[in-house]
Amino acid sequence: MTVTYTAQVANARFCGFSKLLLAWRGSIYKVLWKEFLAFFAMYTAISVTYRFFLFDDQKRYFEKLAIYCNHYASLIPMSFVLGFYVTLVVNRWWNQYTRIPLPDRLMCVLSGGLQGVDERGRLLRRTMMRYTSLSALLILRSVSTAVFKRFPTMDHVMEAGFMTREERKKFESLKSPYNKYWMPCVWFTNLAALARCEGRIKDDSTLKLVLEELNHFRGNCSMLFHYDMISVPLVYTQVVTLAVYSFFFVCLIGRQFLDPTQGYLGHDLDLYVPIFTLLQFFFYAGWLKVAEQLINPFGQDDDDFENNWLIDRNFQVSMMAVDEMYGDLPIMERDRYWNDSNPRPPYTAASLFGLRKPSFQGSTFDMAIPKEEMHFAPLADITENVESEGGGHHPNMALFNRLLFTAPSPTGLIGGALRRTSAQLQRFRRPSGMYPPSFSDEEGEDEDDEGGKTLGPSGGSLPSVLGRDTQSTICSCGGVFNARTPLMEVQFGVGVERGGDALQSQEEIMEEEEEEEEDEGNAQKKAEKEKMEEGNTEVTGDIQSRMSLLPSPLQPSRDPGQTSIRQPQDKTPRPASTTPSSPLAPSVIHPRPTACSTRDLFISEPITEQSTVIPTIPKPPIGGAKMSFLTVPSYSAPQRHRSVSMGSESPAAPKLQTAPCSSQN
Repeated sequence: MTVTYTAQVANARFCGFSKLLLAWRGSIYKVLWKEFLAFFAMYTAISVTYRFFLFDDQKRYFEKLAIYCNHYASLIPMSFVLGFYVTLVVNRWWNQYTRIPLPDRLMCVLSGGLQGVDERGRLLRRTMMRYTSLSALLILRSVSTAVFKRFPTMDHVMEAGFMTREERKKFESLKSPYNKYWMPCVWFTNLAALARCEGRIKDDSTLKLVLEELNHFRGNCSMLFHYDMISVPLVYTQVVTLAVYSFFFVCLIGRQFLDPTQGYLGHDLDLYVPIFTLLQFFFYAGWLKVAEQLINPFGQDDDDFENNWLIDRNFQVSMMAVDEMYGDLPIMERDRYWNDSNPRPPYTAASLFGLRKPSFQGSTFDMAIPKEEMHFAPLADITENVESEGGGHHPNMALFNRLLFTAPSPTGLIGGALRRTSAQLQRFRRPSGMYPPSFSDEEGEDEDDEGGKTLGPSGGSLPSVLGRDTQSTICSCGGVFNARTPLMEVQFGVGVERGGDALQSQEEIMEEEEEEEEDEGNAQKKAEKEKMEEGNTEVTGDIQSRMSLLPSPLQPSRDPGQTSIRQPQDKTPRPASTTPSSPLAPSVIHPRPTACSTRDLFISEPITEQSTVIPTIPKPPIGGAKMSFLTVPSYSAPQRHRSVSMGSESPAAPKLQTAPCSSQN
């Protein structure tokens, strides 16, 4: 039986371990007394030989050898080697105990999951639990010398009642060179499946729970087998053992008391019994003996596991749980504190010390606070809502917007390529005299090379939707409206002229533009060649007469509250061949072509803020109506814009409007 002294050390007191030092069973004295006597006897023999049997020259030589051994014996790392080894062995010892298969969890699940008060149900439950006990017996018989001495053959196992004659035939008929401790577990699973088919296990969830507990039980059996097969590496055990024995063999010579008359350093005192050397041997050799006892706890040492006792206990408890206690319930009654809202079990006279200690309420329960600091502060003095003070904006929102605006647009490369391609197409589609000198294609390309800081057909990048706040919105077909208009005041589909025709939808406009671009490709080339042959005088005069309608360029205003608005003045339609088309600039706005492409409808351009209202070039409506656009309000960023084109027919017109381009069929 394992030595248990837990009750003797329940309370720490003066010399509480003194009684434990006198115990003999399971003590270090019982384990080490033979080695200790052998060491002391050899030390005494060497000392007597040195003192009485050696000549003077032989004594001088032995004294030099003793000093040499004592000097180099300290090079052996005894504490490190033994400490790590014993720690490893103790952890392994406790892990092996936790892996001993116990049937407690499985018997509770089986007692509640496998139903049936008849003899068939009782037979199933008892047989299944007997299989688990048989599996544990087979694995313990394989790893424990004490269990093997109790059950040396399978006949003893059968005679003990763990196995029937038919089961032994089945067990021996399976030819396998490996340990067959797992066979009873397979029999258990087969019986569980049979009980499920018979309806004694009501559902699959219960069957799954039973099999999971069985697998946990079988896993513990498997781990015991592996612990027995895989030991602590032999080389480590050999190193520790050799280190301990070699150290004390050297101490037999190095720790001898030498003649004080020779004047050796540290040998001024002559004693016959080496007290501290014996204590050192007791501690280090005892440490090694602890490892020797714990490295295999399935033996017959005083502190080894009581495996035979565990077999008896587990078998009896498991059978009682699934048989005698199945369905056996005591009569339910009201407890003693049924009507007591604050039940307090009584104390005996020996346990009254528990009432003297108040119950724990928390570490800050007894914290003292001055009375003048216990009053609540007025809510007006607590500034909790910082955003409300800044008008709904976070104080760092300006910096955050600046970082977003300075970030490059992910569509910048695509936008630049589209702009250059559009400029080249415009050179072929329109005569060179239609471009104003200040808005040539070369200038637009130069602006693109400078970094793409301008927006529109000739510069900048395409509008990006990655976290950009829009200040104002512009349609490439012409027209500007203020982006600060509240969203609730915007009217969708409001036309300027009530008597006009219905405004075409955006999809129809885009389809018409695509068809027009295909048809105009060859038609405009022929028309431009004929007109250029007739003379550029008429075209130039028409452009100059229309350009005179525009006011002089104005400097952009830095006031973010002002926004330029162009209002229609002339509604006379112009042919596409005589209408110049050039990119918008921050200071001058030129006429737009009457035929707008799909790309032109979704181009964002910077809007310069003028101190005066600039009238727009009159554009013919599409179908007699004009378009209105939805603006997206923003915070305070006047440099980046995003356009949204929407429109429908409506009898009323908004105050801020744009003039869309006309479509020529």
